Amino acid sequence: MDYREAGVDVEAGRSFVEKIRQSVQSTHRSEVLGGFGGFSGWFQLPSGYQEPVLVSGTDGVGTKLKLAFQLNTHHTVGIDLVAMCVNDVLTCGAEPLFFLDYLATGKLNPEQLTQVVAGIAQGCRESGCALLGGETAEMPGFYQKGEYDLAGFCVGIVDKSQILDGSQVQVGDVAIALASQGIHSNGFSLVRKIVERSGVDLHSPLDGHDKSLGEILLTPTRIYVKPVLAARKAKLEIHGMAHITGGGLPENLPRCLAANQSIQIDPKSWLIPPIFQWLSDTGEVSPMDMFNTFNMGVGFVLLVPPNHADQTTNFFESQGIAAYAIGKVIPGDGRLVGIPE
Repeated sequence: MDYREAGVDVEAGRSFVEKIRQSVQSTHRSEVLGGFGGFSGWFQLPSGYQEPVLVSGTDGVGTKLKLAFQLNTHHTVGIDLVAMCVNDVLTCGAEPLFFLDYLATGKLNPEQLTQVVAGIAQGCRESGCALLGGETAEMPGFYQKGEYDLAGFCVGIVDKSQILDGSQVQVGDVAIALASQGIHSNGFSLVRKIVERSGVDLHSPLDGHDKSLGEILLTPTRIYVKPVLAARKAKLEIHGMAHITGGGLPENLPRCLAANQSIQIDPKSWLIPPIFQWLSDTGEVSPMDMFNTFNMGVGFVLLVPPNHADQTTNFFESQGIAAYAIGKVIPGDGRLVGIPE
Protein backbone atom coordinates (compact mmCIF):
# COMPACT_ATOMS: atom_id res chain seq x y z
CA MET A 1 0.00 0.00 0.00
CA ASP A 2 0.97 3.63 -0.30
CA TYR A 3 -0.34 6.93 1.05
CA ARG A 4 -2.67 7.41 -1.94
CA GLU A 5 -4.35 4.03 -1.33
CA ALA A 6 -4.86 5.14 2.26
CA GLY A 7 -6.79 8.17 0.96
CA VAL A 8 -4.20 10.97 0.89
CA ASP A 9 -3.20 12.29 -2.55
CA VAL A 10 0.12 14.09 -2.21
CA GLU A 11 0.14 15.10 -5.88
CA ALA A 12 -3.31 16.70 -5.54
CA GLY A 13 -1.92 18.62 -2.58
CA ARG A 14 0.97 19.94 -4.64
CA SER A 15 -1.43 20.90 -7.43
CA PHE A 16 -3.60 22.77 -4.94
CA VAL A 17 -0.62 24.76 -3.63
CA GLU A 18 0.21 25.90 -7.15
CA LYS A 19 -3.41 26.84 -7.86
CA ILE A 20 -3.58 29.14 -4.83
CA ARG A 21 -0.13 30.72 -5.20
CA GLN A 22 -1.34 33.77 -7.14
CA SER A 23 -4.32 34.38 -4.82
CA VAL A 24 -2.09 34.28 -1.74
CA GLN A 25 0.58 36.54 -3.21
CA SER A 26 -2.06 39.08 -4.27
CA THR A 27 -2.67 39.88 -0.59
CA HIS A 28 0.93 40.53 0.42
CA ARG A 29 1.88 43.81 2.03
CA SER A 30 5.34 45.37 2.00
CA GLU A 31 6.00 43.96 5.48
CA VAL A 32 5.77 40.34 4.31
CA LEU A 33 9.19 38.70 4.22
CA GLY A 34 10.23 35.40 2.69
CA GLY A 35 8.60 33.40 -0.06
CA PHE A 36 5.51 31.26 -0.50
CA GLY A 37 5.39 27.67 0.73
CA GLY A 38 7.80 27.72 3.67
CA PHE A 39 7.27 26.20 7.08
CA SER A 40 6.30 29.56 8.57
CA GLY A 41 5.26 33.06 7.52
CA TRP A 42 7.36 36.13 8.29
CA PHE A 43 6.04 39.62 8.89
CA GLN A 44 7.99 42.72 9.85
CA LEU A 45 6.13 45.10 12.16
CA PRO A 46 5.17 48.35 10.40
CA SER A 47 6.79 51.59 11.52
CA GLY A 48 5.06 54.57 13.11
CA TYR A 49 3.86 52.96 16.34
CA GLN A 50 5.04 54.33 19.70
CA GLU A 51 3.95 51.41 21.88
CA PRO A 52 2.75 48.70 19.48
CA VAL A 53 0.40 46.08 20.88
CA LEU A 54 -0.35 42.91 18.91
CA VAL A 55 -4.00 41.82 18.88
CA SER A 56 -5.13 38.32 17.88
CA GLY A 57 -8.44 36.75 16.93
CA THR A 58 -9.73 33.42 15.64
CA ASP A 59 -13.05 32.16 14.31
CA GLY A 60 -14.74 29.88 11.79
CA VAL A 61 -17.76 29.93 9.50
CA GLY A 62 -19.91 27.35 11.28
CA THR A 63 -22.76 25.42 9.70
CA LYS A 64 -23.15 27.99 6.94
CA LEU A 65 -20.66 25.68 5.23
CA LYS A 66 -23.46 23.10 4.83
CA LEU A 67 -25.25 25.49 2.47
CA ALA A 68 -22.01 26.06 0.55
CA PHE A 69 -21.78 22.30 0.03
CA GLN A 70 -25.41 22.05 -1.10
CA LEU A 71 -25.06 24.92 -3.56
CA ASN A 72 -21.51 24.08 -4.65
CA THR A 73 -20.53 27.70 -3.95
CA HIS A 74 -17.30 28.05 -2.02
CA HIS A 75 -15.93 31.54 -2.67
CA THR A 76 -18.20 33.46 -0.31
CA VAL A 77 -17.44 31.37 2.79
CA GLY A 78 -13.77 32.25 2.31
CA ILE A 79 -14.72 35.91 2.64
CA ASP A 80 -16.81 35.04 5.71
CA LEU A 81 -13.82 33.38 7.35
CA VAL A 82 -11.68 36.50 7.09
CA ALA A 83 -14.51 38.86 8.02
CA MET A 84 -15.34 37.04 11.24
CA CYS A 85 -11.75 37.41 12.42
CA VAL A 86 -10.77 40.88 11.21
CA ASN A 87 -14.00 42.52 12.39
CA ASP A 88 -13.36 41.11 15.88
CA VAL A 89 -9.79 42.41 15.94
CA LEU A 90 -11.01 45.80 14.72
CA THR A 91 -13.25 46.37 17.77
CA CYS A 92 -10.32 47.48 19.95
CA GLY A 93 -9.05 49.79 17.21
CA ALA A 94 -6.45 47.43 15.73
CA GLU A 95 -5.40 47.29 12.10
CA PRO A 96 -5.29 43.69 10.83
CA LEU A 97 -1.78 42.79 9.67
CA PHE A 98 -1.87 39.17 8.59
CA PHE A 99 -4.13 36.15 8.40
CA LEU A 100 -3.64 32.38 8.61
CA ASP A 101 -6.14 29.73 7.62
CA TYR A 102 -6.67 26.08 8.51
CA LEU A 103 -8.58 24.01 5.95
CA ALA A 104 -9.43 20.35 6.58
CA THR A 105 -11.17 17.88 4.29
CA GLY A 106 -11.63 14.15 3.84
CA LYS A 107 -10.40 14.10 0.25
CA LEU A 108 -8.64 17.04 -1.35
CA ASN A 109 -10.55 18.61 -4.24
CA PRO A 110 -8.18 21.24 -5.65
CA GLU A 111 -10.86 22.99 -7.75
CA GLN A 112 -13.28 23.30 -4.83
CA LEU A 113 -10.73 24.46 -2.29
CA THR A 114 -9.11 26.88 -4.72
CA GLN A 115 -12.46 28.72 -4.69
CA VAL A 116 -12.32 28.85 -0.90
CA VAL A 117 -8.80 30.29 -0.87
CA ALA A 118 -9.74 32.80 -3.59
CA GLY A 119 -12.48 34.02 -1.22
CA ILE A 120 -10.05 34.16 1.69
CA ALA A 121 -7.66 36.19 -0.46
CA GLN A 122 -10.46 38.57 -1.45
CA GLY A 123 -11.36 39.07 2.21
CA CYS A 124 -7.73 39.78 3.02
CA ARG A 125 -7.46 42.35 0.24
CA GLU A 126 -10.70 44.02 1.41
CA SER A 127 -9.33 44.28 4.95
CA GLY A 128 -5.76 45.18 3.97
CA CYS A 129 -4.15 42.19 5.67
CA ALA A 130 -1.76 39.67 4.19
CA LEU A 131 -2.64 36.00 3.78
CA LEU A 132 0.62 34.91 5.36
CA GLY A 133 0.16 31.18 5.37
CA GLY A 134 -2.08 28.27 6.21
CA GLU A 135 -2.52 24.55 6.60
CA THR A 136 -4.46 22.15 4.40
CA ALA A 137 -5.16 18.81 6.09
CA GLU A 138 -6.42 15.81 4.13
CA MET A 139 -8.02 13.41 6.61
CA PRO A 140 -9.70 10.39 4.96
CA GLY A 141 -12.79 9.13 6.78
CA PHE A 142 -13.05 12.19 9.00
CA TYR A 143 -15.42 14.31 6.87
CA GLN A 144 -18.32 13.50 4.56
CA LYS A 145 -17.52 13.35 0.84
CA GLY A 146 -17.26 16.85 -0.63
CA GLU A 147 -17.16 18.56 2.76
CA TYR A 148 -14.48 20.57 4.55
CA ASP A 149 -14.04 22.76 7.61
CA LEU A 150 -12.41 26.16 8.00
CA ALA A 151 -10.73 28.08 10.79
CA GLY A 152 -9.08 31.48 10.57
CA PHE A 153 -6.52 33.34 12.66
CA CYS A 154 -5.77 37.06 12.46
CA VAL A 155 -3.10 39.27 14.05
CA GLY A 156 -3.45 43.05 14.16
CA ILE A 157 -1.67 46.01 15.70
CA VAL A 158 -2.66 49.12 17.64
CA ASP A 159 -0.81 51.73 19.67
CA LYS A 160 -1.34 51.12 23.37
CA SER A 161 -2.67 54.67 23.85
CA GLN A 162 -5.28 54.10 21.11
CA ILE A 163 -6.80 50.85 22.42
CA LEU A 164 -10.57 50.92 22.94
CA ASP A 165 -11.22 48.83 26.05
CA GLY A 166 -14.56 50.17 27.34
CA SER A 167 -13.04 52.75 29.68
CA GLN A 168 -13.68 55.54 27.16
CA VAL A 169 -17.44 54.89 26.94
CA GLN A 170 -19.63 57.44 28.71
CA VAL A 171 -23.29 57.57 29.66
CA GLY A 172 -25.08 59.43 26.88
CA ASP A 173 -22.89 58.09 24.08
CA VAL A 174 -24.89 57.30 20.95
CA ALA A 175 -24.87 53.85 19.33
CA ILE A 176 -24.31 54.10 15.58
CA ALA A 177 -25.26 50.91 13.73
CA LEU A 178 -23.50 49.97 10.50
CA ALA A 179 -25.69 47.86 8.24
CA SER A 180 -24.99 44.19 7.70
CA GLN A 181 -25.19 42.54 4.28
CA GLY A 182 -27.69 40.01 5.59
CA ILE A 183 -27.36 37.11 7.99
CA HIS A 184 -23.54 37.08 7.86
CA SER A 185 -22.22 33.87 9.51
CA ASN A 186 -24.30 33.21 12.60
CA GLY A 187 -27.49 31.34 13.38
CA PHE A 188 -27.26 28.93 10.47
CA SER A 189 -28.25 25.87 12.47
CA LEU A 190 -31.63 27.59 12.88
CA VAL A 191 -31.61 28.93 9.31
CA ARG A 192 -31.07 25.47 7.84
CA LYS A 193 -33.85 24.00 9.98
CA ILE A 194 -36.27 26.71 8.81
CA VAL A 195 -35.29 26.22 5.16
CA GLU A 196 -35.70 22.45 5.49
CA ARG A 197 -39.18 22.73 6.96
CA SER A 198 -40.25 25.45 4.50
CA GLY A 199 -39.76 23.21 1.49
CA VAL A 200 -38.43 26.20 -0.50
CA ASP A 201 -35.83 25.30 -3.13
CA LEU A 202 -32.53 27.06 -2.44
CA HIS A 203 -32.20 27.74 -6.17
CA SER A 204 -35.60 29.45 -6.43
CA PRO A 205 -36.01 33.24 -6.24
CA LEU A 206 -37.43 34.35 -2.91
CA ASP A 207 -40.66 36.37 -3.16
CA GLY A 208 -39.82 40.03 -3.67
CA HIS A 209 -36.14 39.36 -4.42
CA ASP A 210 -34.15 39.13 -7.63
CA LYS A 211 -31.84 36.51 -6.09
CA SER A 212 -32.42 32.91 -5.09
CA LEU A 213 -32.84 31.96 -1.46
CA GLY A 214 -29.44 30.24 -1.57
CA GLU A 215 -27.70 33.36 -2.92
CA ILE A 216 -29.28 35.50 -0.21
CA LEU A 217 -28.24 33.11 2.55
CA LEU A 218 -24.65 32.81 1.24
CA THR A 219 -24.13 36.59 1.01
CA PRO A 220 -20.80 37.04 2.83
CA THR A 221 -20.15 38.91 6.04
CA ARG A 222 -19.39 42.58 5.46
CA ILE A 223 -15.82 43.64 6.28
CA TYR A 224 -15.79 46.95 8.17
CA VAL A 225 -12.03 47.38 8.56
CA LYS A 226 -11.12 50.01 5.99
CA PRO A 227 -14.03 52.43 6.59
CA VAL A 228 -13.70 52.21 10.38
CA LEU A 229 -9.94 52.73 10.30
CA ALA A 230 -10.51 55.64 7.91
CA ALA A 231 -12.98 57.14 10.39
CA ARG A 232 -10.39 56.97 13.16
CA LYS A 233 -7.75 58.46 10.88
CA ALA A 234 -10.19 61.29 10.09
CA LYS A 235 -10.28 61.97 13.87
CA LEU A 236 -13.91 60.99 14.36
CA GLU A 237 -14.29 60.39 18.09
CA ILE A 238 -15.16 56.75 18.75
CA HIS A 239 -15.43 55.47 22.33
CA GLY A 240 -16.31 51.82 21.71
CA MET A 241 -17.02 49.26 19.01
CA ALA A 242 -18.83 45.93 18.80
CA HIS A 243 -18.99 43.24 16.09
CA ILE A 244 -22.51 41.76 16.06
CA THR A 245 -22.10 38.00 15.68
CA GLY A 246 -23.54 34.97 17.51
CA GLY A 247 -25.99 36.07 20.20
CA GLY A 248 -26.96 39.17 18.24
CA LEU A 249 -27.17 42.65 19.72
CA PRO A 250 -28.11 41.49 23.26
CA GLU A 251 -24.91 39.49 23.69
CA ASN A 252 -22.40 41.52 21.71
CA LEU A 253 -23.26 45.19 22.14
CA PRO A 254 -22.82 45.24 25.96
CA ARG A 255 -19.30 43.79 25.55
CA CYS A 256 -17.90 47.23 24.67
CA LEU A 257 -19.38 49.03 27.69
CA ALA A 258 -17.65 50.22 30.86
CA ALA A 259 -18.72 49.12 34.34
CA ASN A 260 -22.18 50.16 35.58
CA GLN A 261 -23.47 50.90 32.11
CA SER A 262 -26.23 49.50 29.91
CA ILE A 263 -27.40 50.42 26.46
CA GLN A 264 -30.92 51.18 25.31
CA ILE A 265 -31.91 50.71 21.67
CA ASP A 266 -34.95 51.42 19.52
CA PRO A 267 -35.55 48.40 17.22
CA LYS A 268 -37.57 50.60 14.84
CA SER A 269 -34.69 52.99 14.20
CA TRP A 270 -33.01 51.00 11.42
CA LEU A 271 -33.96 49.03 8.34
CA ILE A 272 -34.19 45.28 8.99
CA PRO A 273 -33.54 43.31 5.76
CA PRO A 274 -36.54 41.27 4.48
CA ILE A 275 -34.73 37.93 4.89
CA PHE A 276 -35.11 38.24 8.66
CA GLN A 277 -38.87 38.71 8.37
CA TRP A 278 -39.01 35.64 6.10
CA LEU A 279 -37.10 33.58 8.68
CA SER A 280 -39.33 34.83 11.50
CA ASP A 281 -42.57 34.15 9.62
CA THR A 282 -41.54 30.83 8.07
CA GLY A 283 -39.99 29.43 11.23
CA GLU A 284 -42.50 31.03 13.63
CA VAL A 285 -39.55 32.47 15.54
CA SER A 286 -40.39 35.00 18.25
CA PRO A 287 -38.96 38.53 18.02
CA MET A 288 -36.88 37.92 21.14
CA ASP A 289 -35.35 34.76 19.69
CA MET A 290 -34.68 36.55 16.40
CA PHE A 291 -32.73 39.28 18.19
CA ASN A 292 -30.90 36.75 20.36
CA THR A 293 -29.83 34.70 17.31
CA PHE A 294 -29.28 37.04 14.36
CA ASN A 295 -27.73 40.45 13.72
CA MET A 296 -31.11 41.74 12.42
CA GLY A 297 -29.41 44.02 9.90
CA VAL A 298 -26.74 45.45 12.21
CA GLY A 299 -23.26 44.09 11.58
CA PHE A 300 -21.13 46.52 13.59
CA VAL A 301 -21.81 49.25 16.17
CA LEU A 302 -19.84 52.35 17.17
CA LEU A 303 -20.35 54.30 20.38
CA VAL A 304 -19.73 58.01 19.86
CA PRO A 305 -20.36 61.28 21.76
CA PRO A 306 -23.82 62.77 21.05
CA ASN A 307 -22.35 65.77 19.22
CA HIS A 308 -20.50 63.42 16.83
CA ALA A 309 -23.48 61.23 15.93
CA ASP A 310 -24.56 63.03 12.74
CA GLN A 311 -20.98 63.44 11.54
CA THR A 312 -20.37 59.72 12.06
CA THR A 313 -23.47 58.54 10.21
CA ASN A 314 -22.69 60.93 7.34
CA PHE A 315 -19.12 59.63 7.12
CA PHE A 316 -20.16 55.99 6.77
CA GLU A 317 -22.95 56.85 4.34
CA SER A 318 -20.24 58.48 2.20
CA GLN A 319 -18.35 55.17 2.36
CA GLY A 320 -21.37 53.32 0.96
CA ILE A 321 -22.50 51.81 4.28
CA ALA A 322 -25.95 52.59 5.66
CA ALA A 323 -25.62 53.95 9.21
CA TYR A 324 -28.26 54.59 11.86
CA ALA A 325 -28.39 56.09 15.35
CA ILE A 326 -30.14 53.25 17.18
CA GLY A 327 -29.79 54.02 20.89
CA LYS A 328 -27.65 55.38 23.69
CA VAL A 329 -25.61 54.35 26.72
CA ILE A 330 -27.46 54.59 30.05
CA PRO A 331 -26.57 53.77 33.67
CA GLY A 332 -27.15 50.07 34.33
CA ASP A 333 -25.85 46.58 34.93
CA GLY A 334 -24.41 45.68 31.53
CA ARG A 335 -27.58 44.63 29.71
CA LEU A 336 -29.20 45.63 26.45
CA VAL A 337 -32.57 47.30 26.93
CA GLY A 338 -35.28 47.64 24.31
CA ILE A 339 -35.43 44.43 22.28
CA PRO A 340 -38.99 43.19 21.66
CA GLU A 341 -40.29 40.22 23.63
